[in-house]
Amino acid sequence: MNPQETSLLATMAVRIIYSVIILAAGIWAGKILAHFVQSALERRKADPALAGFLGNLINVSLIAFAVIAALSQLGIETMSIVAILGAATLAVGLALKDSLGNFAAGVMILIFRQFKTGDIIEAAGVIGEVESLDLFSTQLRTADNKTVFVPNGKLVNDNIINYSMKGTRRLDLEINVSYDADLSKVRELLQEVLGEHQRILKEPEPTIGVLALAESNVRLAVRPWVENNDYWTVFFDLQEMIKCRFDEAGVKIPFPQREVHLHQEKPARPVKVVG
Repeated sequence: MNPQETSLLATMAVRIIYSVIILAAGIWAGKILAHFVQSALERRKADPALAGFLGNLINVSLIAFAVIAALSQLGIETMSIVAILGAATLAVGLALKDSLGNFAAGVMILIFRQFKTGDIIEAAGVIGEVESLDLFSTQLRTADNKTVFVPNGKLVNDNIINYSMKGTRRLDLEINVSYDADLSKVRELLQEVLGEHQRILKEPEPTIGVLALAESNVRLAVRPWVENNDYWTVFFDLQEMIKCRFDEAGVKIPFPQREVHLHQEKPARPVKVVG
């Protein structure tokens, strides 16, 4: 083996060693940095899905950078590889634009935390409890125990109503009484009913007021405050309690009625035929 070949082999060996070192360093740095970022997010009580996603993204990005650097160290032209990867990424992105949109929306939800697992939300025409939040869709369980998978893109592009974020919720009832009813007595009965229910909060105080003077009744607004978990229990209880208390006190709850008046026309006089 002549000196030129020996020098070439030595140069290649050094490049291979450098390439292996660069690749190993990239893999090691990716794992360390990904673990650091994931731990930092978990300490800040970030969503586990977001922490895991960012950690994996950083790890994969550093490994890809290390592979390109190692190939470049070996003398392989990497610009063409980068161009091919870029073109392939663009083609895949155009083919999966809806999925990528849902992916981006999932990242936004995880970052801004409009809701979390266990919250009751209303969005995209669905009301339900959030069972899981993925990067592409959100799984909701409806009140009748149906599972609905809502694409994250629809959630981000629609209004999101979070019923669980504040902890308490106002219950809005409309009670109709006849115009003959004594409003002072009706208000007293309603206050008694609200005071008897143990799950109604004392603060803020319940509101009772005349909402409207309708065509055939006086419409009252009854608005107590309850804990989120007690909403439907109190809703159903109050309807029954108010009806029973009104019946005992003789307060009439009007219902639609229609008066029908019959007018009988006089029979026509018989016509005499003269023949």
